[in-house]
Amino acid sequence: MADSTSLDLLRKLVAFDTTSRESNLQLIAFVQDYLDGLGVASQLVHSEDETKANLYATLGDPDKSGVMLSGHTDVVPVDGQAWDSDPFEIIEHDGRLHGRGTCDMKGFIAVTLAMVPQFLERGLETPIHLAFSYDEEVGCIGVRRLIDKLNGMPVKPAMAIIGEPTEMGVIVGHKGKRSYAAHVRGLEAHSSLAPQGVNAIEYAAEFIAHLKGMARKIERDGPFDEDYDVTHTTVHTGVINGGTALNIVPKDCRIEFEFRYIGTDDPDALESQIHSFAFDTLTPMMHAVNKDTGIEIECYNDMPALDMNADDEVVTFIKALAGRNDHAKIAFGTEAGLFQQRSGIPSVVCGPGSINQAHKPNEFIEISQIEECEKFMARLMDRVCER
Repeated sequence: MADSTSLDLLRKLVAFDTTSRESNLQLIAFVQDYLDGLGVASQLVHSEDETKANLYATLGDPDKSGVMLSGHTDVVPVDGQAWDSDPFEIIEHDGRLHGRGTCDMKGFIAVTLAMVPQFLERGLETPIHLAFSYDEEVGCIGVRRLIDKLNGMPVKPAMAIIGEPTEMGVIVGHKGKRSYAAHVRGLEAHSSLAPQGVNAIEYAAEFIAHLKGMARKIERDGPFDEDYDVTHTTVHTGVINGGTALNIVPKDCRIEFEFRYIGTDDPDALESQIHSFAFDTLTPMMHAVNKDTGIEIECYNDMPALDMNADDEVVTFIKALAGRNDHAKIAFGTEAGLFQQRSGIPSVVCGPGSINQAHKPNEFIEISQIEECEKFMARLMDRVCER
């Protein structure tokens, strides 16, 4: 039976509309007040405009390294989704708790907060650090400011558990992602005089064809990681927009594309390939007609891959907490890659709920998953507490 405190906290957390476009400050204030009432001080790391905040707190000795429990407070929109109930009010039905964020990922945060009094009562030989972020759903934006803060602290956590929904499976890797916007600047002309212009759409098409060629080569030659459903890095073009009329050589074309890369692949090498083709091959041909033409490429989101060795001490430790010997890798990105790559904190993803229920109308978490997460936390207490 799930603890009533976990369920009550989850109801309260879901009631805060923390859709990424909204502020999360009311939820953060609630968590801060809850921790204050237990004698736990916390610090906030705000967004640049101070409309959102990360929260960081330590249970136990702040001068000792410990285990960080991390989760994001924001949720995806409900706009246009056919919900059978108020998304921000939990409805229990057939052993499931329905509501936005129940699965992704306020369930983990609720269980974590519910266990704080027990951690404190039993005393901590190894501290527990709490890290709750904002704007994960729009590119893991908020946690980067928290990581900058952690990197400046004298003591950082020894390991991190990111409680994304994995049905309490132990996840040792996920793909990284780099998202790009490219602007091809051409030269307008009447279409009857096409050679006198620089056709932005056609040059964009050549660039897209090059991306597809890269994708085919990687699919054929690798590198490969058999732990993923899609075992290799993927290259994908998702948006294209250009031109004004059929009888005008188009001046502008904009595209958006991405790499989702496995941990053993080198994103800098992939980026170097696209820059070389754009700037060394296509741009000179464009300049041969007009020097004011060209290509601009911006990487607007960079989410590092997570790539832990299955034999690492942190992985073995978390497998024991989860009560299982297996591990896996996932296709979706998390903040774990940032903690590992940008702060050197060994990280594993493990949390209640299924990603198959995330982001959907009538999102839910099984109450049995809340119970499994509570058992996980109880085992953690046995490992880090004095009694």
